Amino acid sequence: MKILVLSGPNLNLLGTREPLVYGAGSLKQLIDALQVYALKNGVTLDHFQSNSEGELIDRLHLTIGNYEGVILNPGAYTHYSIALRDAVTAISIPVVEVHISNIHKREPFRAVSVIAPACAGHISGLGREGYRLALDYFIGSMLVLEAEHDN
Repeated sequence: MKILVLSGPNLNLLGTREPLVYGAGSLKQLIDALQVYALKNGVTLDHFQSNSEGELIDRLHLTIGNYEGVILNPGAYTHYSIALRDAVTAISIPVVEVHISNIHKREPFRAVSVIAPACAGHISGLGREGYRLALDYFIGSMLVLEAEHDN
């Protein structure tokens, strides 16, 4: 199984950007830890980060035929990018939206995700653990498929 972690705007600043909200560790540390967990579970994990909406959309398009799932933190695009939502819908593979902070406990404009309804799931407010939980969703679905295949 191959999963893409897709990180949106300003996530490259994790560790220095609002550490009380997002934690003290860098994006590289988060992805490195997730990579170790993925490998232990037989999953290949790739990561891409961009501050550009178009690059995120292009990367979603490239998942077709190359990945079984996407873990997506769209950053601020969560709240207004219909184009990113349309790309999630267009790829026809499961996407789990993840946010480190609880978007529902923050400013009112952050409480709505236009992308979540197009996703298989949405995890918000569980810190960096949310990424592992999203990966567990894909690992669980892989195990179910293997069990069905064996029967």
